[in-house]
Amino acid sequence: MSTAAIIAIVVGAILLLGLIVVGTRTARQRRLEGRREKAGELRQQAQHRERTAEDARAAADEETARARRVRAEADEKEAEARRHEIAAQERTGEAEGKTVVAREHHDRAREVDPDVSDSGEDEALDLDDGAD
Repeated sequence: MSTAAIIAIVVGAILLLGLIVVGTRTARQRRLEGRREKAGELRQQAQHRERTAEDARAAADEETARARRVRAEADEKEAEARRHEIAAQERTGEAEGKTVVAREHHDRAREVDPDVSDSGEDEALDLDDGAD
């Protein structure tokens, strides 16, 4: 083989190795760029989901606050109802006490009045007629 052929083979081999190296680097760069794009897309999706989760969390916090307000209002109304029930019970007790005092006065008046029978039936009938 001549020297020129050997040089051509060596130059061809070097060029072939150079092309292989350049092709390998280019393919590697393309893979890296593809991975970078994929990572960017994943980051965008993550940010979108993070915003969605934050919106959901804010809505849940608002709903919790609303529920607490409703519960507080219900507790306040329940406490007010209890106060009214207690006041009604007190008034009922006062009315019963006044009824007892009124009956005692009627009984005493019947004892003192010579024109009324001691049984109190006439007076009870008069009270019933007055209640209607």
